[in-house]
Amino acid sequence: MDNNHTTIAGIIAVIWAIFGLLILLGYACWRLSAYTLESFSMPLTWMHWLVFIAFTIFMAHGEGYKGFQKKFSPRFAARAKYLLHNTTLLQLIFAPLFCMAYFHAPKKRVIATCSLTVMIIVFIFTFRLIPQPWKGLLDFGVVLGLGWGIISTLFYCFKAFTDDSFSWDNEVLIAS
Repeated sequence: MDNNHTTIAGIIAVIWAIFGLLILLGYACWRLSAYTLESFSMPLTWMHWLVFIAFTIFMAHGEGYKGFQKKFSPRFAARAKYLLHNTTLLQLIFAPLFCMAYFHAPKKRVIATCSLTVMIIVFIFTFRLIPQPWKGLLDFGVVLGLGWGIISTLFYCFKAFTDDSFSWDNEVLIAS
């Protein structure tokens, strides 16, 4: 399937990659939103509001802007664009993971991706231990960051496939 022109496999891989990521992020947003809504039905003190505002700003900047908009989303879009013209069977089957740089990427990127995944899993299990309303207030920041990620990824994917000047490094590395 390796070639330099658009194929049906390439189109399927791109669609699978984008929708796979949207399902993953969208499901997380949906699940965490329930905790946020629950927390707002509880009596909140000034300390709750202070933590809510501070953590929301922190997550918007750190996860949404710096993590997704400036790094993950444009690279994901560049790798999706690569798939359109260069899909292998492995990349087709695991297109979302390929575009997230779990494989066929420089060793440093793969290590960073896997390390971030482990960190996210640790945060998920840690957040489960936090009682309400704190959990829901913190989850709002995560939902905001993930929502920002969804929007920025869709934006960069649109740009990658419609703007010839889109030239983000896809960091694709395939061993010979």
